Amino acid sequence: MTEKRDVRLVLEDGSVFEGQSFGYRGSVAGEVVFYTGMTGYPESLTDPSYTGQILVPTFPMIGNYGVPEPQDAGGLHPFFESDRIQASGLVVADYAGLYSHWNAGRSLAEWLEASRVPGITGIDTRALTKILRTKGSMLGKIEFSEEPVDFYDPNLENLVARVSTPETVVYGHGEHKVVLVDCGVKNNIIRCLLRRNTTVYRVPWDYDFTTGDFDAILLSNGPGDPALCGVTVENIRKALAQEKPIMGICLGNQLLARAAGADTYKLKFGHRGHNQPVVLTGTDRCYITSQNHGYAVDDHTLSGAWEPLFINVNDGTNEGIRHRSKPFFSVQFHPEAASGPVDTEFLFDDFIRHITHQR
Repeated sequence: MTEKRDVRLVLEDGSVFEGQSFGYRGSVAGEVVFYTGMTGYPESLTDPSYTGQILVPTFPMIGNYGVPEPQDAGGLHPFFESDRIQASGLVVADYAGLYSHWNAGRSLAEWLEASRVPGITGIDTRALTKILRTKGSMLGKIEFSEEPVDFYDPNLENLVARVSTPETVVYGHGEHKVVLVDCGVKNNIIRCLLRRNTTVYRVPWDYDFTTGDFDAILLSNGPGDPALCGVTVENIRKALAQEKPIMGICLGNQLLARAAGADTYKLKFGHRGHNQPVVLTGTDRCYITSQNHGYAVDDHTLSGAWEPLFINVNDGTNEGIRHRSKPFFSVQFHPEAASGPVDTEFLFDDFIRHITHQR
């Protein structure tokens, strides 16, 4: 492991946390957010929804099972959610330099260094998380004294355009033809579709998917403010008139809602972790879900043709919507997990049933 150096985390409210560096030695700025998963840092760091953000795991020890080596698995790494680290930086309480796991090929610090992503350890992440829960997610920077950097607000940028595929990519040879609108898709969404006899056409975020021969549309997760994806919303609005099945996940839930005429807003500190409880509306059925988002749908702005599908038990915010009579639905959480619980993976089966019923 490389020698640690003193480094600090600075928040926009003036809070300063002193620590030691691991990984890449370079200052970086972004939005500081916390997530409550106990495991899954390789999946979380490669999740495109964390683009522009400095990630703070609340679990104290990070790095003890290392990182898998890069692999070519038909373009989908079996243990990563994209082809690289997407988060801007990592803040941990206790970095474990010694690691042990059956598929580990290198340490977390080595991976961060190769990816030019800084990490800071020795931080009281309990105190840091308390600040973020009280004041909300805020801008921050991991800063070396010899390399000052300005604060940067990723929410002012169309991050979806940065992480989306630049061209159409096709996966599988299944019966059901699904257009996957890539707003920052996680690999496991594609894996879940491929296990269900699909051919997946992964298209750019601003691609006009309302033309062509396909059976259904899946709107992916992704980073940033959904209000900056106006082109995608307009294409979804046109697709709603075609009445082909549509499923949205995370950002896809917000984009579908905006296409249906509803509003979205920024949450105080978001939902990020593996332990978010949601209730299926009209039932007493509760599921534990994996989540990663900073924006939400305003239920009160849904038109009469739409209704909430799931509700967050902790704060009552929207966790999904559905059309009352047509095959359109979306969820704010991640039914594909990776990492996290797979309690709601059955929603992909519901999506496929919508496709077969349309034939």
